Amino acid sequence: MFWIHLLVLLAIIFIGIRYGGVAFGLLGGLGVSILVFVFGIKPGHPPISVMLIIISVVAASATLEATGGLSLLVKFAEKILRKHPENIVYLGPICTFSLTVLVGTGHSVYPLLPVIYDVAYKNGIRPERALAVSSVAAQMGITASPIAAAAAVVLATATSNNVDINLVNVLMVTIPSTFLGMLTSATWSLKRGKDLDKDEEFQEKIKNPDFLREVEGENSDSSSQKIAFTAKKGLTVFLLGIFAVIILALLNKHLLPKGVTMSVAIQFMMLSVGAIILLMTNISPKTIVHSSVFTAGMTAVITIFGIAWMSDTIINYNEPYLIGLISEIVHLHPWTFAIAMFFVSMFLKSQAAVLTIMLPLGFSLGIPKEVLIGVLPSCYAYFFFPFYPSDLAAISFDRTGTTHIGKYVLNHSFMFPGLIGVGTATVIGYFLAQIVF
Repeated sequence: MFWIHLLVLLAIIFIGIRYGGVAFGLLGGLGVSILVFVFGIKPGHPPISVMLIIISVVAASATLEATGGLSLLVKFAEKILRKHPENIVYLGPICTFSLTVLVGTGHSVYPLLPVIYDVAYKNGIRPERALAVSSVAAQMGITASPIAAAAAVVLATATSNNVDINLVNVLMVTIPSTFLGMLTSATWSLKRGKDLDKDEEFQEKIKNPDFLREVEGENSDSSSQKIAFTAKKGLTVFLLGIFAVIILALLNKHLLPKGVTMSVAIQFMMLSVGAIILLMTNISPKTIVHSSVFTAGMTAVITIFGIAWMSDTIINYNEPYLIGLISEIVHLHPWTFAIAMFFVSMFLKSQAAVLTIMLPLGFSLGIPKEVLIGVLPSCYAYFFFPFYPSDLAAISFDRTGTTHIGKYVLNHSFMFPGLIGVGTATVIGYFLAQIVF
């Protein structure tokens, strides 16, 4: 019956890919209904703790965006990029990676992509080299962020499985491994493709004056744009809030009352950060719910709600069969769990959703925590099919056409940066976790 249930899940996922967004969550709920009423399976448990952490983090990040604090971060990154244009292939992904780590979502990087294009093109650098790896780096930063949904899943799942995992120890593995993976990918990208002045296809296109005007576009320099007066206050409180969460994670045994877990502490801490920003800046709550971070975050919550609930239902019902099926190979080669996570992530456009599905299975299989934490970077593989919003945005912002989806779909601009970055990060993370844990 497991294979029949799996076919139902895959059908739901493929239909979800077609519609995108909240469709994954809605269809996941439909999948649970089918499993319950058609197959007579007891519904599993929706990931309530994970969803609550995501909501609290999104609320704080959206409040930051409403103050103009996110724009201030982007403006600071833009100054760095324009000051050192010759290093755009490294600085672009470093900026997108860092922005994701700070804010907790890869959707915060869209304003940086046209800047990266503008800097690259005006300095004769093939835009694909910087844009593709920058889009990939933005998503790699999720497992390195202390306030991202992925970290929430790790803590909540470990707690529910009575495994002692500290957020700081997790970050000691994920931050260096993903950062080094991103740098390796950027190094490979330095010489990819032909320089624009040697690209015959591009040189032929710019003979058309209309194409040339489109390629050059308008000046995207935002240095003269005014930032809201509330931005500095909002950003200061937000960064102090992240620092407080890290300190609390480091000293939770001494600072948290007995019975209060770190996953719960993140929830009220991040809501508190949002509340303090609101009180200090006096912004309108309506601007918070209309922010892009809020929209993207709530979409993620609904996605995880439905698709993870359906997956949990299938895994719980078929757990004895699954353990018997793959326990031998996992016990002999625990690192192969990374391949399984990578494969699942190809179809699920959320690292938190992948971890929500896979980590409980990993703990059930008895995989050591140092292996599970070490291979966390492998939960990002949705670059494999180039239809993720940040990838599509990078393609649309590259008016030269060098960042592209290939003729055969899979030969696209993000494939090798993704494989190199995630592969390197996973290998480094695996060995680093043996030391940290």
